[in-house]
Amino acid sequence: MLAIMYADKRPFKREKWPVYGHEWATRLLQRQTQSGQNGPLHAYLFTGPRHLGKSTLVTAFAQTLQCKEGGGAPCGNCRSCRLFQKQTHPDFRLVSPNNKEGEVDRTGGLLRVEQANQIIREVMTRPMEGRYKIFLIQDAHFANASFSNKLLKTLEEPPAHAILCLTSTDRSALLPTIVSRCQVLALRPLSVLAVKQALVNGWQADSSEADLLARLANGRLGWAVNQLERKGEVAERQSRLEMLWSLISARRDKRLTVAAELAGVQNERLRSELLTLWTSWWRDVMLTQAGCSDACTNVDVQQEIERQAENIAPDVVIDYLHTLQRIQSYLRHTINVRLAMDVLLLELPYTA
Repeated sequence: MLAIMYADKRPFKREKWPVYGHEWATRLLQRQTQSGQNGPLHAYLFTGPRHLGKSTLVTAFAQTLQCKEGGGAPCGNCRSCRLFQKQTHPDFRLVSPNNKEGEVDRTGGLLRVEQANQIIREVMTRPMEGRYKIFLIQDAHFANASFSNKLLKTLEEPPAHAILCLTSTDRSALLPTIVSRCQVLALRPLSVLAVKQALVNGWQADSSEADLLARLANGRLGWAVNQLERKGEVAERQSRLEMLWSLISARRDKRLTVAAELAGVQNERLRSELLTLWTSWWRDVMLTQAGCSDACTNVDVQQEIERQAENIAPDVVIDYLHTLQRIQSYLRHTINVRLAMDVLLLELPYTA
């Protein structure tokens, strides 16, 4: 399924793109939009973790290329920019992984051959409004073999007016022949300060809330913005931490019961998020024991962190961090989830 990509509606200055961070990538792409240069390439691959801003950067790049003013950034006033702002630009298309029902599903869906066929048909048509036909192919690592092979043929002989922008969490998940035909831009996580400033200035977040989300985000501004809009997930995080605290003083039978419940969770993403949260918690305990509490992530529960740091030996905390890392690796390669959860809960540090 093809859909028109939604443009960012935040206000921006004429000389800047509506993007926070990734300055090096923005400068590189800006140079390719300027007159007198060789112009944009026919294919790009943007890599990095989910919610890092890959699609936002592609959108800004496309809006700049299509802007009627032809400067180094979208003017925000021309017809093309207004079409982006209204989410109706006909020459900028989004291709996302779909599940069998055709709904967007970026956690486990596939890019299918039908979508590749539609890309091929649209690539061969001339642009309706702009100078280019620009395609944003999200999560290209979810492409099935048929999609990848058809896309490869398009990348080998693209028409001059076509630009294909792929995003992926990891370039190694794509066919080497596809990667070799793209300019690869490996985006890096933003700093805590950059995420906080973006939340305060761009989304008018409260300073204390922005500071907490910036620390929890691991450099992923998109994740932090989602948390601002989904207050229920903040409460869910507190619930997961409280479960961890109760398990620290729980007996083996209680731990095994919870392990069975976690193993029964069908959504692998939720289980992964839980392990990530627990890892950040024990890292904070380790940092506090080392006298580096200023670097903690879960700053809203610092008192509990300090209590656990006093009651649990530092070598026990470090050993359990290694266990968490090992379990997360196992879950990516094994189907024996129950055994992994048993180990995770039984090796959890204990304090009365």
